[in-house]
Amino acid sequence: MKDQSAEPSRRLILRNLVITAGGTAILATTARVNPAAAQAKLAQKAVSYQDTPKGAARCDNCKQFAAPSSCKIVDGSVQPSGWCTVYVKAST
Repeated sequence: MKDQSAEPSRRLILRNLVITAGGTAILATTARVNPAAAQAKLAQKAVSYQDTPKGAARCDNCKQFAAPSSCKIVDGSVQPSGWCTVYVKAST
């Protein structure tokens, strides 16, 4: 009979090391964020975009506005005098 001690064999240690390294490599490659998905913009309808301001809140004084007629968050063309629910007043 073979003596089965509590110490793991060298073969078992190497096998577990290879399995752990392979699992880590798989997780590292699948956990990356798709850059195209991260840059997707919201639809105008989803943020209740309107071509008219809401009081003093208007696209051209919003932190997300990019002149002349675009937004960092909202898809499509936006009017400088427009407004939506993601409005954030730009710091002066």
